[in-house]
Amino acid sequence: MSTAPSRELETFENPNPERDYALHMRVPEFTCLCPKTGQPDFATIYIDYVPDRFCVELKALKLYMWSYRDEGAFHEAVTNTILTDLVNAVQPRFMRVTAEFLVRGGIYTTVVVEHRKPDWQPPVPVTLP
Repeated sequence: MSTAPSRELETFENPNPERDYALHMRVPEFTCLCPKTGQPDFATIYIDYVPDRFCVELKALKLYMWSYRDEGAFHEAVTNTILTDLVNAVQPRFMRVTAEFLVRGGIYTTVVVEHRKPDWQPPVPVTLP
């Protein structure tokens, strides 16, 4: 596998496809460029998903995130693109991507986008006494 930025997202078979379970990933070093000024934008990207048949391979995810480093992108667009690319690769039951951008011009931006398979219903949480 390469150690250069790449938009290729590798996957592997879900080891427990019979069960709903959640994966939570935190990418604290995401960077892209402001398309207006060319200055770097910094964000923490959170990926939460319930896999179906596939899971995303973590090194490929790291190289994918790295591929945005020199690309100009509006916060809203890049967050939606990340979700679309991950959904296309993994085809999860549910996925949420949250991008928390650091301050730019005195404004913090958080973008949240979701995907849900049409036939998937989340399990009812168990409340214990």
